[in-house]
Order: sequence, then structure tokens, then C-alpha cells
Amino acid sequence: MSKVFLLTVLAGLFLCGSIEARERSFGLGIMLGEPTGLSAKLWTGEKTAFDAGAAWSISENGAAYLHANYLLHNFNLLTVERGSFPFYYGIGGAVRVAKNERAGIRIPLGLAYIIEGGAVDIFLEIVPLIVLVPDTNFSIHSGLGVRYFFE
Repeated sequence: MSKVFLLTVLAGLFLCGSIEARERSFGLGIMLGEPTGLSAKLWTGEKTAFDAGAAWSISENGAAYLHANYLLHNFNLLTVERGSFPFYYGIGGAVRVAKNERAGIRIPLGLAYIIEGGAVDIFLEIVPLIVLVPDTNFSIHSGLGVRYFFE
């Protein structure tokens, strides 16, 4: 199942644009929800990024999860006086690595408030998950998180 995760990340790399990355391009933080854990984001362009998580499921008896997504951001949908408030969407993969392994496709939809200066973002997302291995089913993940971006 880790092959599915790796293939998803590699496919995302090929989709990256050649637009110059943001000044503060790498962020690390936490996410609370289903699953709960660490969150990382790497900006690859003005409107594109990868995010990834290493987390555990509260509802599935502590099962460990890894996920990665390729994201597109729309900065024009919602405007704020300070900072920015993009809507984002994308595609990625998830692997449950403990307690009955499974793998699937994630379709993240979210909002992020990027505090003026770009050092911190706060995000809220809902993620439909289509499980493909070992059987097919559907679930929804969601979370609220915060990340600090390094220069």
C-alpha cells in the first residue's frame, strides 16, 4: 500500500508548475480532526502547493495515517483586509499504515487564512476519501489546523 502513496506523491511532482515559489515556502504544524497529527505544506508556485500529514485516527482505534496532496489555490474567491483567504482544492492519496492497512484517493477542499507576512496559516478542510485497497468504500475526513512557515 505504500506504493500507492509513493505513486501519488510522484504524480503530484510532475503536475507542478514552474512558477516561482512563495518566499516562505515550507510550513509545519498540527491538524485536529479526523485524522489528528502533524501537517506540512510546501508551496511550489504562486497558487500551487503540496501538503502532507502524519496522523492517527481517533475514530478507528488509533490507526496511523499518512497522506499527501497536490493543491491549487484560488486567492480571488474571498478577500480580506489583511492577509489572504484562499479556497483550495486538489487530489492526493492516503494510506492507513496500521490496523488493517488500506489506501485511497483524497480530494481535499478547504479554506486557509494566511496571516499578513505569510509566517502562519490557519486552515479548515473537508476531504472526501475514496478507499480502493483492500476494498472499495467512501469516507470523509475533516480538520482544523495551523502551520508556521519558515524562511
